[in-house]
Amino acid sequence: MSTSGNGNGDGNGNGEGEGNAGAGGTSGQEAGTGEAGGRPMDAGFFVAWFEEAAGLVRRDRDRLTELDAAIGDADHGTNLDRGLTEVVQALAGAPPESPGQVLSVAGATLIRKVGGASGPLYGSVFRQMGRSIAEPVTLAGFAAAFEEGVVALERLGKAALGDKTMVDALVPASRALALALRDGVGSPEAFELAARAAAEGAAGTIPLQARKGRASYLGERSVGHEDPGAASSALFMAALATVAAGTA
Repeated sequence: MSTSGNGNGDGNGNGEGEGNAGAGGTSGQEAGTGEAGGRPMDAGFFVAWFEEAAGLVRRDRDRLTELDAAIGDADHGTNLDRGLTEVVQALAGAPPESPGQVLSVAGATLIRKVGGASGPLYGSVFRQMGRSIAEPVTLAGFAAAFEEGVVALERLGKAALGDKTMVDALVPASRALALALRDGVGSPEAFELAARAAAEGAAGTIPLQARKGRASYLGERSVGHEDPGAASSALFMAALATVAAGTA
């Protein structure tokens, strides 16, 4: 898949995780306390993240599907909307007690419920985060787990930056978190910077020619279209920033 969540075939990864190195470094932030004015990153924080993401995807469902219609299977918005609805229901039906459990349940649900390549790709990110996140969760711990999730995605999708996939949004987001840690930025601002980087990365796929997934079959005709998986990845990061700022 163009890692675009296009429901396409092979997806995103790139084995690059580059630039993310050091995301797990120390930042002097206190664990799980909602550093610098942010809310604590407990299980409720992560549940709220998926609830907010579900709302944003539902709002943009038609746009995501239109993007996918141009270079993919025309189902990314509907598939992801359905999958995130299932995630929210699963989390409400049996509320997890820890951030790791929230992420693992969300990842497993997306793999089961979202068609095409985007389910396994997103699922790999969140399941890996669930396995690796340290508790209580600090900004440094989140960044490290997120980096590992992105690397898992890259490994699964075998895509690289510039291939016009969701990697083009998520790798910049991970790098932005690493830089925020280096600069001692608090969690709300760090997540806002990551969201901005993801949005810029998604927009940056427009002039690219796809090199992965169904979109790659179009050759030069894939140029001029935003990758749908990158676009939905930016929504996930926007949701994270909103929750961290306490404005969800």
